[in-house]
Amino acid sequence: MTGAVQTLAEALIARASVTPVDAGCLPLLGERLAALGFTVERLDAGAVSNLWARRGDAAPLVVLAGHTDVVPPGPLAAWRGEPFAPWVEQGRLHGRGAADMKSSLAAFIVALERLLAEDAPLAGSIGVLLTSDEEGPAECGTRHVMAELAARGVQIDQCIVGEPSSARQLGDTLRHGRRGSLTGRLRVLGRQGHVAYPETVDNPIHRAAPVLAELAATRWDEGHGSFPPTSFQLVEIAAGAGATNVVPGALDAVFNLRFSPASTAAGLRERIEAICERHQLTYAIDWTLSAEPFHTPPGRLTEAVSAAVAEVTGQRPALSTGGGTSDGRFIAPTGAEVVELGPVNASIHQVNEWVALDALEPLAEIYRLALRRLLQPA
Repeated sequence: MTGAVQTLAEALIARASVTPVDAGCLPLLGERLAALGFTVERLDAGAVSNLWARRGDAAPLVVLAGHTDVVPPGPLAAWRGEPFAPWVEQGRLHGRGAADMKSSLAAFIVALERLLAEDAPLAGSIGVLLTSDEEGPAECGTRHVMAELAARGVQIDQCIVGEPSSARQLGDTLRHGRRGSLTGRLRVLGRQGHVAYPETVDNPIHRAAPVLAELAATRWDEGHGSFPPTSFQLVEIAAGAGATNVVPGALDAVFNLRFSPASTAAGLRERIEAICERHQLTYAIDWTLSAEPFHTPPGRLTEAVSAAVAEVTGQRPALSTGGGTSDGRFIAPTGAEVVELGPVNASIHQVNEWVALDALEPLAEIYRLALRRLLQPA
């Protein structure tokens, strides 16, 4: 028998909400929230769809946050079914967004419906923040909504983001922080010319090679608390003039650093530019800071969610700051406690993305129990 979470998850997966398109997910979710007594608002910006819903006006304000957008499906021939026609196979629900993160959104709604059906007293209020711009540039999504809430004087106290945090089984990992993300687009300039006349050329590949090797080998820091050391990864190198007998005039490289609080974006930029200067490169770097690191110390939120996981699964989650960026980076700087909890992430952004069917109802129960603990009257 299909459960309530699976039914709603399938309805969301069937909507081809490739970022920044929402494809009708927010109207569907907003209707369910309005029926529960939430005041539902659309805070759209440009081509991005955003929803803010709130029930109650007292503190603390506990928020469930997530995104309706998904990454493109990739090569359709590699899928065993249609990416936006969800199917069940060997105990798994498949489709683009099944794990990242439409199952979490479905579990949010079902958890709220069951929590509020209890008709038991709650202290505080509940918010839901959803966007169609998490997988894309993320400029007009949660960042925009948080700016609007700040202008209204709205303060979020605790927030659960439904990102797929689990590694091997539901609830085994609770993310209570994320590293920062700094991207550099490096252009090294040389002088183009014929390969047979090396005295007339300045080869940017030769110039860049020792620099890139040094950057890749550098130990940037030793980590910080629960954060691993900062990592550096080259993700793209391009050079060439279109012929085997021509030295190119420029080399372009893209790299990314995921950095712990032991380093700062400004400090990393300075160190990298100093290495380039020491190697006497003629260069330019275009920097993009996508996220600063954030961290929620163990406390009321981590304990409420961990206890809920333990009650449902029998095991407490490990606290982690690993993984990529999430929209928690826009919520935590306001002073909110932020954690991320969702299904297993083994298939996210892959073809034939899936979520385990037997994780769907337990996920909703974890969210319900966590909310009950956070909103328990004194």
